[in-house]
Amino acid sequence: MDFEEVRAREAAHFLPVVKRMPVALVEGRGSKLRDVEGREFLDLTAGWGVTCIGHCHPALVDAISSQAGRLMQTTNLFYTVPQLDLIEKLAALTPDAITRSFLVNSGTEAVEGALKLAHRATGRPRFVSTEGSFHGRTLGALRVIGQAKHREPYAALLPDPIVVPYGDRDAASAAIDEETAAFIVEPVQGEGGVRVPPPGYLQGVREICRERGALLILDEVQTGIGRTGKMLALEHESVIPDVLTLGKGLGGGYPIAAFLTTEEVAKTVSIGDHGGTYIGSPLACAAANAVLGVVCEEKLPERAAELGGRIRARLQSFADGHPDLVSEVRGLGLLIGLVLCDAEKAAALPGRALERGILVNVTAGDVMRLFPALNIPEDELWPAVDTLLELVGS
Repeated sequence: MDFEEVRAREAAHFLPVVKRMPVALVEGRGSKLRDVEGREFLDLTAGWGVTCIGHCHPALVDAISSQAGRLMQTTNLFYTVPQLDLIEKLAALTPDAITRSFLVNSGTEAVEGALKLAHRATGRPRFVSTEGSFHGRTLGALRVIGQAKHREPYAALLPDPIVVPYGDRDAASAAIDEETAAFIVEPVQGEGGVRVPPPGYLQGVREICRERGALLILDEVQTGIGRTGKMLALEHESVIPDVLTLGKGLGGGYPIAAFLTTEEVAKTVSIGDHGGTYIGSPLACAAANAVLGVVCEEKLPERAAELGGRIRARLQSFADGHPDLVSEVRGLGLLIGLVLCDAEKAAALPGRALERGILVNVTAGDVMRLFPALNIPEDELWPAVDTLLELVGS
């Protein structure tokens, strides 16, 4: 099968809501991918941060294979050992006050569960979120998304948003009131352009929420599981939220996510308040257990912090020498953004990189985002970084 055959088959039946790159992938190992025509690519997107331990890591493949031969799916009416193992691991990795978790299939489902928890715990109807934020595209998540391009087509189905500038503590304080169920925020905005808030911001909104009786929801779907150089990005400021969402890297390629909360919030829910057919399946939990094992045993958060710092230093050196091309370097760990001065050139970058065998993403219109596997080999990484900077400069 060649690429044109793949494109023709897709065109006949796929709902056209995704703009595809001209590549049909068939195999992945580590940070390398191969397409139907035998071309090889280095993946600096990690499947939007999902394949945090690389594609088809042997420990993950073995865990899925072993569990698939025992028990793939049951219902939440029954206990399963992989699920018990996972919720215990999550409790050990999160702040001591975060004791309860519920497993779902995707980050947007985790956000939905977090919003329901906040409403149930407070009885309040309103949510405050931040400009540029991304929390998913289901209807509940769209009510707090900070990107108009995703929200406006469905505005008739949604309440008016309450959105404040990211990183602005005073704006958050002005918006959070006695009707606010929760303030939801990403510790680092991913889709919003790899924006890191100023020091003290998260602790500041934590205090505001506590004073006003609102909950603080930290959306760590993209930043969790070692991505920012800590197991959880909240550790950078020792912030303890009322509700935490995880996803993407949690399954390493297998769909699983979670929302977690405190005993105080957990006491407000009742049997039947949330559920789902596939949530917390033995197969998904076995995958997540394997991923967490690799991340912890190989000290990948620490590696992300050290390697990410060196990448940002390399990018900053380039930016300093090319102020006409790059306006800023930002990020934490292995979630890194290079802000380009020319949005048109930025838009063309993924296609040009593809021709050089590199998968890279541009978000927020002008930000080249790098979020490779946390264990990407350096002998593969650095030549790709040099190639990308060559493309930016040409």
